[in-house]
Amino acid sequence: MLGLTTGTAFFLGTIYWVFHSMHYYGYLPVTVSISFLLVLCLYLGLYFGICAALFSYMHAKSKLPAVLTVPVLWVTLEYGRTYLLTGFPWALLGYSQHNFLALIQIADITGIYGVSFLVAACNGLVFDAVMNRKQSESPSILRKWPLVPVIILFSVLIAAVLFYGTMKLNVPDQEKHFKVSVIQGNIDQHRKWDRRVQQEIVDTYTRLTEEAAGDSPDLVVWPETAVPFTFGADKNFTDSLLSYSLLSFQEKQGHYLLFGSVLAKDPNGGAANSAVLLSPDGRTLSFYDKIHLVPYGEYVPLRKLLPFVEKLTGGIGDFIPGKERVVMDTPFATIGNLICYEIIFPDLVRDFVHNGANVLVTITNDAWFGNTSAPYQHFATAIFRAVENRVPVVRAANTGISGFIDSRGRVLIKSDIFAEAVLTEGISPGNKKSFYSQYGDIFAFLCVGGTVLMFIRNYISKREA
Repeated sequence: MLGLTTGTAFFLGTIYWVFHSMHYYGYLPVTVSISFLLVLCLYLGLYFGICAALFSYMHAKSKLPAVLTVPVLWVTLEYGRTYLLTGFPWALLGYSQHNFLALIQIADITGIYGVSFLVAACNGLVFDAVMNRKQSESPSILRKWPLVPVIILFSVLIAAVLFYGTMKLNVPDQEKHFKVSVIQGNIDQHRKWDRRVQQEIVDTYTRLTEEAAGDSPDLVVWPETAVPFTFGADKNFTDSLLSYSLLSFQEKQGHYLLFGSVLAKDPNGGAANSAVLLSPDGRTLSFYDKIHLVPYGEYVPLRKLLPFVEKLTGGIGDFIPGKERVVMDTPFATIGNLICYEIIFPDLVRDFVHNGANVLVTITNDAWFGNTSAPYQHFATAIFRAVENRVPVVRAANTGISGFIDSRGRVLIKSDIFAEAVLTEGISPGNKKSFYSQYGDIFAFLCVGGTVLMFIRNYISKREA
């Protein structure tokens, strides 16, 4: 119960912006929005509760120190949260260290879960130290694991991680191979799909792109669903010459253009949330359809079992999920494009790099979050994707935060939120796959296996007793 209470409180303070998105942009009543937020936080808090319960069991039955059991259990539960019920790996413990660059370089081997492990282990060590003062209350741990050797071993581990991180940070910078400009249009979410201002929105992006032309970029990136129509397919919008004007504009540019748009996928009205790559002469070279859609934001799960949910999300249409992890080829880089929410899924991002991407682009529309902490939390996740895969990340957000992150997690430049912005930066593509890019979540698997082995050991010890 203490774990569940702690977890629920943590998530209420961390993802409170869900209420803002549902009430102010989903137009749901205050009571419904608060209820949904509470249910979601209770569900996410349950992972804390389960971890606390499992640790209490292990502490009572096992002679292993908390500095070992806590991080193994914690990573196991975080890994489960990444995948269960479509997954929601937001605010994993490791993200708290996104500014501690020397510590997080280990993520190119372990992924984000290795950093979570270290933070949880540090807290486990604090627990062991506290219990050391109450020997009569915890004799099993103290007889098996004296505190001083445990502290020394943990200190050696942290020193090794920091040494490894410092070495990675001191690697000389690569030559900048090409330039990228990101365009932040700052389009108000309430106006974004208003047909009366479609041309105004397109004009905003073309104007800012012309401003970026002075820096001679090789690639220009617009945010998620930057164009307010179904690109190239919706006849109603095409008749207004909006698609034509965009293509005409691109034909006059000397750069590639990557932008977010809705694409029609079937004659019955099915559409995808997509990214489109145009050549300098206006030809469509490639497109990627978003694979991991946001539940109740981009589609409605369990529609047949929960027909009343349709009324709660009446303004939200269902997108068709993509199936292919498309890597976009250009003369200067191979691009893996993640759309919005997808950047928080380490294994999905890793798939793009494993398939050949040496630059990651993430386009998003964080206007839904309003002026909350969510855009900053969202941006922090991209730092880890860069480190894990040793490739730079280019981020274009409608209302911010847009920016550039190098392959060591250093933020080269970023924008303010709720302001128009044009950012241009030289990019060095990743030139070698990291251990994590090649082999994935082996570290997380080891933690899951460690959890299973600890419980098997306890079960055998109990039977022998």
